[in-house]
Amino acid sequence: MEEYQADQYDVIVVGAGHAGCEAALASSRMGNKTLLITINLDMVAFMPCNPSVGGPAKGVVVREIDALGGEMGKNIDKTYIQMRMLNTGKGPAVRALRAQADKHAYHRAMKYTIEQEPNLTLRQGIVERLIVEDNVCKGVVTSTGARYGAKAVVITTGTALRGEIIIGELKYSSGPNNSQPSIGLADHLKELGLEITRFKTGTPPRVKSSTIDYSVTEIQPGDTTPNHFSFSTPDSAYKQDQVPCWLTYTNKRTHEIIEENLHRAPMFTGIVKGVGARYCPSIEDKIVRFNDKPRHQLFLEPEGLDNEEIYVQGFSTSLPEDVQLKMLHSIAGLEKAEMMRTGYAIEYDVVVPHQLRPTLETKKIANLFTAGQTNGTSGYEEAAGQGLIAGINAALKVQGKEPFVLKRSDGYIGVMIDDLVTKGTNEPYRLLTSRAEYRLILRHDNADFRLTEMGHTIGLVKEEQYQAFLAKKEKVEAEIARLEHLRLKPTKEIQAFLATKEAAPLKDGVIAKEFLRRPEVSYLELCQFLPEGPSLTNKEIEQIEIQVKYEGYIKKALEKVEKLKRMEEKRIPENIDYDAINSLATEARQKLNKIRPETIAQASRISGVNPSDISILMVYIEQGKIAKIQENA
Repeated sequence: MEEYQADQYDVIVVGAGHAGCEAALASSRMGNKTLLITINLDMVAFMPCNPSVGGPAKGVVVREIDALGGEMGKNIDKTYIQMRMLNTGKGPAVRALRAQADKHAYHRAMKYTIEQEPNLTLRQGIVERLIVEDNVCKGVVTSTGARYGAKAVVITTGTALRGEIIIGELKYSSGPNNSQPSIGLADHLKELGLEITRFKTGTPPRVKSSTIDYSVTEIQPGDTTPNHFSFSTPDSAYKQDQVPCWLTYTNKRTHEIIEENLHRAPMFTGIVKGVGARYCPSIEDKIVRFNDKPRHQLFLEPEGLDNEEIYVQGFSTSLPEDVQLKMLHSIAGLEKAEMMRTGYAIEYDVVVPHQLRPTLETKKIANLFTAGQTNGTSGYEEAAGQGLIAGINAALKVQGKEPFVLKRSDGYIGVMIDDLVTKGTNEPYRLLTSRAEYRLILRHDNADFRLTEMGHTIGLVKEEQYQAFLAKKEKVEAEIARLEHLRLKPTKEIQAFLATKEAAPLKDGVIAKEFLRRPEVSYLELCQFLPEGPSLTNKEIEQIEIQVKYEGYIKKALEKVEKLKRMEEKRIPENIDYDAINSLATEARQKLNKIRPETIAQASRISGVNPSDISILMVYIEQGKIAKIQENA
């Protein structure tokens, strides 16, 4: 193929899934001429698996993306068909918003947003290889021979990188949803010396809605109380005519069918080579691993308003097509269901993430960034969060500015990236609330308080959104200050109110803020005993209640964060020779050489590096012994 010189860009993003869209939008909105090139324009921001956004931990990520100036939250707010707040009976640290998406509307809305961005060019094409000179990435070459120059490149190829779809004994080369795979680029990344591994994910069959008997399933309606992912979406835009989901279950007969056909299951016959997701197993894997459970939940989720496809959540499988049909027909409500799409597993190449810096730039090749499932994660939200950070850092590198790194105490996105680059992953990585040690301060409700200032400084949060945030922050702080100066006396009205709550009466006067700390008292209930205060939105009231009621716990968490910050500020010289530090344990030396941590805090989180190793390392760095060792070498 004869090559020709095409256009020159500041940043090129390869792949237009959820990571690629955020990366390209971030780069272009920060003032860089950006190219977003993808195999198929009909797959921009497509949802080949679950037609939803959010959920535990993931919902917080979407709020964080929005607070930093990303697009995912705004886009789902335009295109959801159901919205629900999960874990409402639990504390604020684990509450999470989840939206059922109209997958086709979501794709169209995001594609249109990209098309309207002035500095952004969207183009269909297959990137075959990168242009790399002296270990610096300088562009890409497509299958048609076009050479696009760039100052930075972001790879976000998702599951298309040497993708292979598996259904029973059938295995063929394909990207998600039977799209074209990326083979040449996969080979080229190996040629460049990047360490590549193989992961697997899967998707369930889709069934036709009109052939389902919903009367024997349990309805799962959306919320009536307004909630959105984007902080800029007004409550007045909340949709009340939402589409329900439905709940049904597997049963003994379903499990028997699976067990009778395990000899035909690719993940047990050896056809599947890639490592699957622990927290999103296939139904056959569930039956084997949890054979004591008589049934498993299945959610019937509409894929959109203009089609009849129903996603059978919890029923991911790569069993042969005829077995899938028998399994479906054994389930209550699906006895006569028509299968419109067959479930499948997909294997794909992954860049082993310990090769990345916290900016998501590869250590081996300068100006080359990777994000999303390419880095071994699962889920649209995890991909979008990485894409945003990679796009920001590619843009900053092009502009000669300092990199942007989110710490673990800043957000779930920071937790995820630190986990990937520090600990790596031997399976598709999924964000969980349990992964965040500071989850009480990394809540969905305060993502704007944590990150909007950063987004504005970077240049992604527009002035209008920033001023709205400042106004909200000022109102919340002013009202908390007002509650600190108002005092309640033990009046008959207050004692009667407490009696209805079966709560202890007041023995003496109390500061209004202290009264609000009582678990049985809400802010609105408190207001009936106070002089008239400011007009507040539901979100502002929520913020006041959480900050007041959890103040002690939040304060302790912030103190831990401050201690961690001191370790994060202690940087490790890039040219450090760990082999020259004889006092380090052998395992610690091996792990430190492999990960090459940038700070003492990051080094302390590496498995196999003990506190004694950290102490030795700190002494050597602080006393300048590293430099002396290198001089004598």
